[in-house]
Amino acid sequence: MDDLGVAVVIEDDADVRNLLEGVLSQAGFEVHTAVDGRAGVEVVRAKQANVVTLDIGLPDIDGFEVLRRIRNFSNAYVVMLTGRTEEPDLLSALNAGADDYIAKPFRPRELRARVAAMMRRPRHEVDGQKPATSVWGAAPAAAVAAARLEDSAVLHHNGLALNHRTRTVEINGEPLGLTRSEFDLLHVLLRGGGAVCTRADLVRAVRGDFYGEDTYISEADERAVEVHIGNLRRKLKEDSVSPRWLQTVRGVGYRLAPSRPDSV
Repeated sequence: MDDLGVAVVIEDDADVRNLLEGVLSQAGFEVHTAVDGRAGVEVVRAKQANVVTLDIGLPDIDGFEVLRRIRNFSNAYVVMLTGRTEEPDLLSALNAGADDYIAKPFRPRELRARVAAMMRRPRHEVDGQKPATSVWGAAPAAAVAAARLEDSAVLHHNGLALNHRTRTVEINGEPLGLTRSEFDLLHVLLRGGGAVCTRADLVRAVRGDFYGEDTYISEADERAVEVHIGNLRRKLKEDSVSPRWLQTVRGVGYRLAPSRPDSV
């Protein structure tokens, strides 16, 4: 059971908590639950959770504070659940370190797909914690290694260097710290070489293979991408008038800015 990972459900609504526990248990996770935020933090710590589902509206402390506390010691995949879909909530969740955000009511199949997509992303160990293992059709380690070998070249553009194998980014030799989603979006845009990437394309880049061409892309999905792009631009210190790396294509999406002859 340990090989499949540990999931912690932090949810005060008994019906939702039981649904989440059932979905994750059927997938093969060892599931633990908590009915409030403080207890949830301690369960995540004690059980070394790989995946956490976290309700925003908890009875003691809100989900944003719970997430901040979890991020002090854990690199678990975290999906936040809420009955609200306003952009400030979405922005707060992503900035606090959430991997994903799902509005209630949700479909069990959607939750499974979202968690599977999160778990396909490479992870780094925290305090000796083992990286999570996907249980919903994720590629075997050998296949992942082969894919990385095929995509091992460092991508360069206007002084920026992105190494997909080490998941690092530098600008003129200086490291740039990015979240997983920011890195994935930048990687897709760099690989596009100037081609326009629609918001739906970028949602699929963040969500993973479970978001195929025929998968419904919601407004919340697209807003999440816009939030990530905004954060990425701030970290890149982009010039809004003459961007060096990311250009907005109004009404469509984004593309890589043209190369500059004065760049390394």
